[in-house]
Amino acid sequence: MIWLELALVVFVLASAIFVALSRDIVGAIVTFAAFGLGVSVIWILLAAPDVALVEAAVGAGVITVLLLITVVKTSGRSTSDDSGGLTGKLHPLNVPALFILGTLAVPLGYVILSMPEIGDPAAAAVSETYPFSDTGDRTPYGFYVQETLEDTGFPNAVVSVLVVYRGLDTLGELIVAFSAAVSVLVVLKRGDLL
Repeated sequence: MIWLELALVVFVLASAIFVALSRDIVGAIVTFAAFGLGVSVIWILLAAPDVALVEAAVGAGVITVLLLITVVKTSGRSTSDDSGGLTGKLHPLNVPALFILGTLAVPLGYVILSMPEIGDPAAAAVSETYPFSDTGDRTPYGFYVQETLEDTGFPNAVVSVLVVYRGLDTLGELIVAFSAAVSVLVVLKRGDLL
């Protein structure tokens, strides 16, 4: 299983690098769609099918279609002159940006590698109390599972978190989704639906 995960990470990184460096607009858009599908498969492996579904639908589907429509309605297929082989089809590397990326990737990689395994019963996110605490303090998981019904009146912990504890965040997500839908209609010039 570790080989599949490593292969997916390499695929996603290679896709991201190609999208960032490619001069072929359509090729970059198609590679971006593949990038989104790769990320959605990673979310599946991380046991987050809801996030994977959104990533596949929005990241690989809707965004790709919007980018392709934008290319068709604006400049054309590509900005490259199709000369010079592979080096003529890629942008040159931005060394300062690469340095900043590497500087951020090192601590991020350390944090990812130091996290507990997926499904570890001693992980703070899924245990009722902190595993290394002498006081028996409850984790957010323990609080939400034990106190949700009394605190919010919702028997479902997911609904209570989305509606009560993260209500403003959920409202913000709805505003973003509405704005995206209106933007799609504007790009497609469907004023009759506005």
